[in-house]
Amino acid sequence: MTRADAVARARQSLQSGEFLAELDRRVAYPTESQNPERRGALHAYLADELTPAFSKLDFSTRLIESPSGKNPYLLAEYRESATAPTVLMYGHGDVVDGMVGEWRDNLDPWRTTISGNRVYGRGTADNKGQHSINMSALAAVREARGGKLGFNAKFIIETGEEIGSPDLRQVCESLRDDLAADLFVGSDGPRLSADRPTIFLGCRGGLRIHLDVNLREGAHHSGNWGGVLSNAATVLAGAIATLVDGEGRLLLDELKPPRISNQIRAVLADVKVEPMADEPALSPNWGEEGLSPAERLYAWNTLEVLAMSSGNIEKPANAIPGRAQAVLQLRFVVGTKVEKAVDAIRAHLHGCGFSMVEVSAAQSFAASRTDFDSPWVKWTADSIRQTTGKPPAVLPNFGGSLPNDVFSDTLGLPTIWVPHSYPGCSQHAPDEHILLSVTEEALGLMAGLFWDLGEMPRAL
Repeated sequence: MTRADAVARARQSLQSGEFLAELDRRVAYPTESQNPERRGALHAYLADELTPAFSKLDFSTRLIESPSGKNPYLLAEYRESATAPTVLMYGHGDVVDGMVGEWRDNLDPWRTTISGNRVYGRGTADNKGQHSINMSALAAVREARGGKLGFNAKFIIETGEEIGSPDLRQVCESLRDDLAADLFVGSDGPRLSADRPTIFLGCRGGLRIHLDVNLREGAHHSGNWGGVLSNAATVLAGAIATLVDGEGRLLLDELKPPRISNQIRAVLADVKVEPMADEPALSPNWGEEGLSPAERLYAWNTLEVLAMSSGNIEKPANAIPGRAQAVLQLRFVVGTKVEKAVDAIRAHLHGCGFSMVEVSAAQSFAASRTDFDSPWVKWTADSIRQTTGKPPAVLPNFGGSLPNDVFSDTLGLPTIWVPHSYPGCSQHAPDEHILLSVTEEALGLMAGLFWDLGEMPRAL
């Protein structure tokens, strides 16, 4: 059989209902990693669902307990030839809270529901649907090649991504020899848009910053004390305004990245950030001046205020609050001196008269990416173009954060991410879904990618 046969077989798995039946079965596992009561579901998803699926593909499998004992891993391996290239793939079986009762038409998050072009269900986009697409594409190539792939393949599935992949680095370091490969391929996050296949080479980092103002216990009547007693909420708002202005522009140089290189500007020149009708419109005049939307999203840093709290917003009292707190997030690209960020913010606020603002940080994700000059980038883009007839968007990094650095830095692999979702998929919210049209295209382009990998006499 031919490459075209493999691509057709992969797409047929959706048309026949086989893929959707598998996805429905996988969504039914309530694998909420943030919920301690779901530990059994995490283990069952790997042991009872994915292990048999990999066995059908002639992969050997091994369950690995995490150092914490809470979020297990599955390592699957298919070895065909010592001279063939080896690809390491990744996915995560855990999901965020199901948010039962908050979905449209009271949909059950633990079952898939098809409505028009959408397939609803928790994990359809993040990440069960995406690693299921890759597994189905592997099956299609194997069938088209008469039971062979033409390359060696490894898969690691974790169940703690939604809580920050706390053990992934340690586990991968302990399995360094088992995870040795020529290339890493992962599928997570969204495409640039639903109708444009996308490759991204890494991710922006994320640093969660806590600002706390503790002036005094309790609140005091604003009529008796207004004008002579400092207001914790006002102090906090003023402090934040020295870090980021009212149009989302960074004001502290230490939080900015290095100058955008000409190479990245050239790559992003044809990347248009164009929301669909049901996605939020881009805010005019928001973000760093002189940059395109693509450069702001994929090549620059942003400081977002995630939450603020002072007093009781539901029942505000006529009183001056003594305490206020905010959680901010710095999204940053490779080259940012993020290790100095907290000290820089603290020194800056002290210098601006806000020494009463306490600064701390938590939940940090590293920024990382593969070099554009890697031959794997062009190879992947050419394969996707051949299958879909579309030039894929090639992004320096995903706008959000993923554990890419574990694979690019710890394991030293060129990392290629091919996402199968789209920006409006409602991941981490009620009504999470994938699109049937994107899923069918993704099944075909991954089958083409795997077929081309099997055609290589050796790794690049």
